[in-house]
Amino acid sequence: MNIHEYQAKALLRDNDVAVPVGEMVTSVEGAEKAARKLRGPVWVVKAQIHAGGRGKGGGVRICHNVSEVVQAASAMIGMRLVTPQTGPNGKIVRKIYIEEGCEIHSELYIAVLLDRSNSRLSLIGSSEGGMEIEDVATHNPEKIYQIPIDPMTGLMPFHARNLGLALGLKDQALESGIRFIRGVYNLYTSRDASLVEVNPAAVTKNQEIVALDAKIDFDDNALFRQPEIL
Repeated sequence: MNIHEYQAKALLRDNDVAVPVGEMVTSVEGAEKAARKLRGPVWVVKAQIHAGGRGKGGGVRICHNVSEVVQAASAMIGMRLVTPQTGPNGKIVRKIYIEEGCEIHSELYIAVLLDRSNSRLSLIGSSEGGMEIEDVATHNPEKIYQIPIDPMTGLMPFHARNLGLALGLKDQALESGIRFIRGVYNLYTSRDASLVEVNPAAVTKNQEIVALDAKIDFDDNALFRQPEIL
């Protein structure tokens, strides 16, 4: 089972992972109200469908005033969004997410998943955020860092620090990155997830790590323990 981006970000926020302030809406009127409540001068309008590659199909738009948000919402709500993951028939957009933009210095990839080959959890990071991780693995495999974690002992402080250092973080960005990684891991374990993937995670000009997009898959066999997710 997977969920929409706005739902994933709510779960990340609950685990002390920084995310931009945003609001899910289902109408153009709702989009205008949300934009007026949120802080500009940049807003991001995102289609909410269960598929990646939304930006390539016109499902992510950067707006610089409320009028542009309204125009983007008008074009997006009800559209059939075709991405590399939807197939040729695409998916109808019924929900959109309006969020505040942020000043991005660089982008990272951070994820936790189950590595069945060695019965460990795998903490994965890359300095090539914003790209498909499969493409990075093909063309720049040296830029992917993988740290195995014994589920019996869990995430240790040195795991998060070592990954942060491998990603080139230092000083305030490193401390922010450690908190970020710890929150992602805590979400994975507390919610019976099979994947928590943040791509990209932005390093802002203020040296904070912020989740710009996220994907969470859950273990269907454990959903009975997570009734609020259903």
